[in-house]
Amino acid sequence: MPIAVYALALMAFSIGTTELIVSGILPTISTDLAVSIPTAGLLVTGYAAGVAIGGPLLALLTARFPAKPTILVLSLIFAAGQLLCAIAPNYTLLMAARLVSACGHGVFFGVAAVTVSRLVPQDRRGAALSLFVGGITIANILGLPAGTAIGNAFGWRASFLCIAIMALLATLAIASTLPGTDTNAEPEAPLKLQAKQLGHQQVWSTYLVIILVMIGAISFGTFQVPLLLEITKVQPTYIPMFLLLGGAGSIIGIFLGGKLADWRVSEALIGVLITQVACSVCLLVSVHNATALGIGLFLSSAATLAFSTPVQMRVLNAAKAAPNLASTMIASAYNVGIAGGALLGAVLLQAGMNYAMMPVIGIITGIAATLVTAASWMASRRVAVAS
Repeated sequence: MPIAVYALALMAFSIGTTELIVSGILPTISTDLAVSIPTAGLLVTGYAAGVAIGGPLLALLTARFPAKPTILVLSLIFAAGQLLCAIAPNYTLLMAARLVSACGHGVFFGVAAVTVSRLVPQDRRGAALSLFVGGITIANILGLPAGTAIGNAFGWRASFLCIAIMALLATLAIASTLPGTDTNAEPEAPLKLQAKQLGHQQVWSTYLVIILVMIGAISFGTFQVPLLLEITKVQPTYIPMFLLLGGAGSIIGIFLGGKLADWRVSEALIGVLITQVACSVCLLVSVHNATALGIGLFLSSAATLAFSTPVQMRVLNAAKAAPNLASTMIASAYNVGIAGGALLGAVLLQAGMNYAMMPVIGIITGIAATLVTAASWMASRRVAVAS
């Protein structure tokens, strides 16, 4: 595997960590900035909304630029945003700094995913994308629990400072390893044709599936630390261990997702989504038992990460004339779901919902995502038979 793929995965790790880190240091931010936990949770919503809205706009603006300088500029913007987060004196400025970071997030994953797929032969694209997305997996495994531990020991600002340093190191690695010209790059299609590609039923239905899955995952994940503290009665010093369990499950998930994506994408995705529903049921019935909840977190994280590579391959296979825009829209779909999940969780909690009932959202959205994927798969089969 080219070294550049590992460098891009390191940047994905940095970006994944900053998106996840708020859930780990939520109580600390809430106390330090004198806001409620649901209000602090909106830092997840604001960041995700910035990615969802800014990503496609920046993708169109940067479509004509070479991949390497685009990736480097976006990486530097992200690193600067992390430094601003570390020094933000109040909630408003912290939210603004999160939005600065979000500007580079969506386009980075869009351009980088296409770049990774062009660095390897066709039959290794699933494995290469799996490794690249593995940066987010490692953010689950190491970034979130380590950032939480750092935040608990030295304050939440130290967590953002460490992410900024990691992002700068990743930028240097990309600059020294990524080829200066677009490997196997194809001419950029006209904007009208690119927009038409997004209307392919396999593309927009996959975006919808991503949104549904992330609403369920994030509505639980954003508030998992308060749940562990108040419902499961876990001691604060053990919280990083539970987060580490979830991260360990992600390793299994991303590996299986990469293998399944190189097999049969749509069939694999349906199987993964059914598994996610079952895992959400496990979380619901285990919130009062620390051991059972730890197992549930492991399995749920595995199922959530297992669907990441199949959905990316599904979109890229159907939108061949608009890979950068279509891939950037994947990041936007993820972040629409993340914003919606964090917002929905905050609204339901403020309305009186108990932390213990949060997995119910994942059950409902998981069933809906499974039905959407099955309908899209059957539609594709009918078209194939007709052809």
